[in-house]
Amino acid sequence: MELKEFSPGGYAYLTGIPAFSSGVVALSGYEVVHAVLLQRMPWREGFDLVESHLKSVGRPRQALCAMELRSPEPFTAEGFAAFNKLYTAILVDWGIMSGDDNPVARTNVAPVVAPPEDECLHAFSYTVESDTDAPTFIVAGAGDVIRQQLGAPKIVREGETSADAMREKAALVMSVMQARLEGLGMAWRDVTAIDAYTAHDLHGHLASTILEPAGPAAGKGVCWHLSHPPIHGLAYELDMRGVRRELVL
Repeated sequence: MELKEFSPGGYAYLTGIPAFSSGVVALSGYEVVHAVLLQRMPWREGFDLVESHLKSVGRPRQALCAMELRSPEPFTAEGFAAFNKLYTAILVDWGIMSGDDNPVARTNVAPVVAPPEDECLHAFSYTVESDTDAPTFIVAGAGDVIRQQLGAPKIVREGETSADAMREKAALVMSVMQARLEGLGMAWRDVTAIDAYTAHDLHGHLASTILEPAGPAAGKGVCWHLSHPPIHGLAYELDMRGVRRELVL
């Protein structure tokens, strides 16, 4: 991972894959604002809402720095790739793609209860001009998969959901969160929210595997979304953020 500046948006991004970055952090003179939709909407309409909101606060399209989506069910690998082509095409049109890099962080999961009929926008984040000295950032969602230098990615204990397997999956995802946090130049004391996404029980490892390693952030708790990660076979996902402003639109 490499931290690169995206000056048109007022933030820097940690490189990821073509569909999304690994995280973003506001540049000096800016801060990241997190906005949740009161009612989720189809993702294409969601981009219209994002654009309208950005205009209302005097910010360009390029200020968009993170998206949170909700799916009817987990994608197949092929389905995920097909969706990503449609999604990134909009970012290209918006002038956000930076060469071959996608600066925008992303999380998308499939709710177990009341899933949407189609891919929907749940929340988004953007930058605004600010004189705050407080660090603000988004760490993109990461699942229980090891991305090997050689060969295809490998799911940790694929097909297993025992307490021990879930603990091992959570530990792997937490190590990714730690690496991304450090890559953004942040620390656990800067985290204001931790989100966990799994359809399986997390009580057996919540304290030892998530809260204890989170240190200063543990006091803010963990928000558990009863959801599947975005791709079939994955069982665990986390994301994080450190912001000073949370909106409901």
